[in-house]
Amino acid sequence: MKISRRQVLKTVSFSALVIGLTPRIAFSAPNTVLSIRTGSQPGGKTRLVIETASRPSYSLSYGDKQLNVNLSNTNGKTDVKTTLAKGTLIKKITQIQNGSTLQVAAALSGAIDAIDKKQIMILEPNGDNDYRLVIDFKSGTGRGITSTATTGRAATQQPTQKKEETKTQTKQTQHVIVIDPGHGGKDPGCTGKAGTQEKTVVLSVAKKLKSKLDSAGYKTYLTRSNDSFLKLAERAEFAEKKRADLFISLHANANPSRDMRGFSVYTLSEKASDEEAQKLAESENAADKIDVNGFEQFSKDIRVALSALQQHAVAELSEEYANSCAKSLNRASIQQQKGPSVRHAPFAVLRSTVPGALIELGHLSNKNEEKLLKSDDHQNKLVAAIVKSINSYDFDV
Repeated sequence: MKISRRQVLKTVSFSALVIGLTPRIAFSAPNTVLSIRTGSQPGGKTRLVIETASRPSYSLSYGDKQLNVNLSNTNGKTDVKTTLAKGTLIKKITQIQNGSTLQVAAALSGAIDAIDKKQIMILEPNGDNDYRLVIDFKSGTGRGITSTATTGRAATQQPTQKKEETKTQTKQTQHVIVIDPGHGGKDPGCTGKAGTQEKTVVLSVAKKLKSKLDSAGYKTYLTRSNDSFLKLAERAEFAEKKRADLFISLHANANPSRDMRGFSVYTLSEKASDEEAQKLAESENAADKIDVNGFEQFSKDIRVALSALQQHAVAELSEEYANSCAKSLNRASIQQQKGPSVRHAPFAVLRSTVPGALIELGHLSNKNEEKLLKSDDHQNKLVAAIVKSINSYDFDV
């Protein structure tokens, strides 16, 4: 079990320069709690909903039969509306103001396990509600948590000792990563002028990446380990079945301009960030047209996943990793394609509840980069950068 959902916030009020993953702290106006309510969910789950005036920045901590939601830069209100439903694990809710941090302390009727990050959502305002932090959990044995466990962005303001404790907890957890070498079998992907096929390059990089991640203590799987063809639906479903914490799809690019070169990183979005991203998504999605009818082939679980994808949890976690990956590749002096470091497009292979990104390792249409992508040295350089991005990705908070 993971400690808590990864806190990812997009700052829009500071300036365009900090758009991305900067937590809202001193420079933003204090948030306010508007209501707190509980309810029951299928499978014996308890739902806690905290409604706030602006997007919440939070962390979770656990006590003996207690769940604490720590809201940074937030003011509590003694007259806030609190509604407790019958039949849940929550017996009482108390607001505790500690400087600029508000702790919503939920007294529980029994022990719970650490809450999986996929069980936490931040919902955007709609007609009758403002921002809502939604947390689902059920009874358990207290696995993965201690009485002093503290997580979330608030940890960046805690003493060094707390940071070290969090890092230690992360290392003790074997996180699951699914690596997807794009194309394969009857679908070669793009082909360089010297005859280098995309499917071959990405499989080679994927195997090297798996080896390094296995050595680093991760539990990793390849969607394909040989020259076989897989439907895009099968790739997404594979990650779901393995209960992956992160999904990485590897590809190599091609461009009508032979001068174009460099890596690019993509996350899923129903609307492409630019025309080039849209064309690339259409090209990659076309792999399924070889011998499948469409996404009606998805299992019921995957259809549920497609709906769940709209939740901000997965999108923000994916954005978090994608930015980390792009930075790591840049720091390794690997050339980036001109334009934004992270782009967005409707890639079918990324449609799941697993956070992930699609990495275009370079351009086979560029003769110099084709040579690089074939070389072990450059492949190892790419792998080392991706491993660093995964090591710096905070799975647990």
